[in-house]
Amino acid sequence: MASHGRLFSTINMASGTGTAPGANLFATSAYMCVKGASGTQRIDFNEILVSGFAGSTAPSGLMLVRPSVIETTPTALAIASASDGPIDASAAALASAPVSFIAAGTQPTNTNNTTDARLNLGLNLNGGIIRWVAAPNQNWTQLGNTATLGETVLAVIGTGFTSGNFSAHIGYEPF
Repeated sequence: MASHGRLFSTINMASGTGTAPGANLFATSAYMCVKGASGTQRIDFNEILVSGFAGSTAPSGLMLVRPSVIETTPTALAIASASDGPIDASAAALASAPVSFIAAGTQPTNTNNTTDARLNLGLNLNGGIIRWVAAPNQNWTQLGNTATLGETVLAVIGTGFTSGNFSAHIGYEPF
């Protein structure tokens, strides 16, 4: 049976200097976001890989978070900078595919809720590499397509960081 696993990848993005919790919207093309296709779709995230390409020291507070306010009108991916597709070459098309994007008409808003999970993926983007793989039954999950559980963002959280270029992928399984 074919897997429904997907891989959302970006190429040479600029991280930006950070977004204060609850105060600002994420900067266009400085984040990766996956939104559920329906109000009941569950998505399990299995892997995050970030490779830094900055030319000098660029400390980055990258985190995986669920925004408190979801985006409006996500911009379709352009292959020059990003892609999202099935990992299994024989996979059938999903009836309702999740929406992945790096820009939107109105960007998602970072949460300032202290009870929301944040997965720390901070690294120096000057050659740093970080790979997070979920332990069994410890996947990052989202449910639906509304705030705050239906969207997941990889972005620099906090302020005072140094912008640097990176490429990344997010491996996930929609149900």
